[in-house]
Amino acid sequence: MRKADLTLLRLMRTRGHSPAIESAAVALGLALLDPDRREAWLICAALGPIAIALNYGIKLLVQRPRPVLEDLPPLGGAPSSLSFPSAHALSSFAVATAMFRVDPATAGALVVALALSLGRPYLGMHYPSDVLAGALLGIALGLIVPLSL
Repeated sequence: MRKADLTLLRLMRTRGHSPAIESAAVALGLALLDPDRREAWLICAALGPIAIALNYGIKLLVQRPRPVLEDLPPLGGAPSSLSFPSAHALSSFAVATAMFRVDPATAGALVVALALSLGRPYLGMHYPSDVLAGALLGIALGLIVPLSL
């Protein structure tokens, strides 16, 4: 049991979480609970991974390195050395904005997106402007995505 516990804990702390995965899981749950708006919730679920792909493309174009403060090392790791824009901010705001469009009762998702985004500079992973750009791009994406096919 201990080995399985440690393996699962390691997965959850390293690869088993991201704003895209977490947002998609919430939207998938809503799709199961709200059959009348299932299509819109499934689009919200797909938006997280789409936002991550978009973010990666922008990172490759901009090539901004992550911040370095010699006396304050980052409190976490990242899969890339590129900083602009924040993938956490972009994907969480994209999905939260789209979810809010489907049902304003999900406004709490916007609060979660804000809290998650504000933590990125604190952790030493991003400049504040990375987070602001990610949030604005995410909101724009969440507003323009069609919520029906």
